[in-house]
Amino acid sequence: MRAFLLALALLALPLSGFAQPAGPAAVNVVSEATVKAAIKDYLVQKAAPLNADITVKKINYQGDLKLPAGKVTFDVVAPERWEGYGPASVALMVRVDDQVKKNQTVLVEVEALAEMVVAARTLERGEVLSASDLAIVKRDLAQVQGRYFNNIDEAVGLRVKSTLRANAPIRKDNLEKVPIVKSGQVVTIVAENDVVRITATGRAKGAGASGDLITVQNLSSQKEIAARVIDATTVKVDF
Repeated sequence: MRAFLLALALLALPLSGFAQPAGPAAVNVVSEATVKAAIKDYLVQKAAPLNADITVKKINYQGDLKLPAGKVTFDVVAPERWEGYGPASVALMVRVDDQVKKNQTVLVEVEALAEMVVAARTLERGEVLSASDLAIVKRDLAQVQGRYFNNIDEAVGLRVKSTLRANAPIRKDNLEKVPIVKSGQVVTIVAENDVVRITATGRAKGAGASGDLITVQNLSSQKEIAARVIDATTVKVDF
């Protein structure tokens, strides 16, 4: 009986003096879907100023995250010059209670469909465009790298620099102004301000469209100066 009572007394003693096995550390599991959703939200916000229909086509991320317990936050950073469409490599940083626990690069691709001017038919080099040559459709901004016309009137009257196939988006560098002053042509040089107006006869040393700055030679002084094309016979010197 004494042995039994002694055993009971030992069981009742506090255990603070004895080593106890540590329990498993708390783990916060963040699903792959949650990580992708955070990246997608960032991409959509990045592309919002484009005024286009946005579709996130690829987020090259896989796997759930096992993180310590705490508040989980995501930071996604795109390359400085990336405009929000096409492929890119973004940096993903995952923090727990403001401490970085994961930092990796993720490949993404965003489609941004915007209304832009396209060729209504095959356009040959040297053609001067009219409204009937053009149409407005939605195309991916990645096809034109942002340099596109969104208004037909902006392209009318410009000249095709190289052949464009039907339905192809028209980039701004596909077209050029039509020169109205030819190289070697005699022009009137005008120099004026609010007080005085001076004119002289000159010869164009290069071709130019309306608004272009070209070099002209004053036929009286033989001096060459820069002048802006006003119309088919007139150039103006600013002073």
